Amino acid sequence: MRDEPLVSTFMTAKVQTLSPDDRLLEAALLMRSSHFRHIPIVEDGQLVGILTDRDIQRCTPSLLARVSPEEYNAIFEETEISRVMTREPLKISPGAPLVEAVALLREKKLGCLPVVENGKLVGIITKADMLSALLRILETAQVTR
Repeated sequence: MRDEPLVSTFMTAKVQTLSPDDRLLEAALLMRSSHFRHIPIVEDGQLVGILTDRDIQRCTPSLLARVSPEEYNAIFEETEISRVMTREPLKISPGAPLVEAVALLREKKLGCLPVVENGKLVGIITKADMLSALLRILETAQVTR
C-alpha cells in the first residue's frame, strides 16, 4: 500500500503576504514582480483573507473610461486591500490528503488554498502546485512499471 500524498509535500512554503491595511498598489507591484496570482492577507499572524489578480482586475478602472492618469493611480494608492480581498477564504491543513485539496479546488473553482496549521499560515497550494504534483505522480508511476 502506498502512502497517500499530502498537501505539505506539494505546497509552496515560502509565501509572501500583505496586511489588510496595505494598499492595492503594493499588491499589484508584488504580483507583477513575483508572478504570483494569489497573496494571503495576514493580520496579527492570522490569515484574514486572500487577494487574487482577479480581485485587482475587478476594481481597476477600464482604460476606455474617462479616468485621468491621476485618478487611475489614486485608486491603487488609496484603496486598502481589506476593501477588495476575499475574507475568510477556504483553507486546508498541511497534513490533509492532496486529493482533498484537489477536490476543493475543483469543486469551488478556486486557484489556490492557503495552508494553515494551528491558526498560522504555513503555505499555499495552487493549481500550478497541483500540476507539479500530477507530473511527479505520473513520472513515478512510469518508473515503477
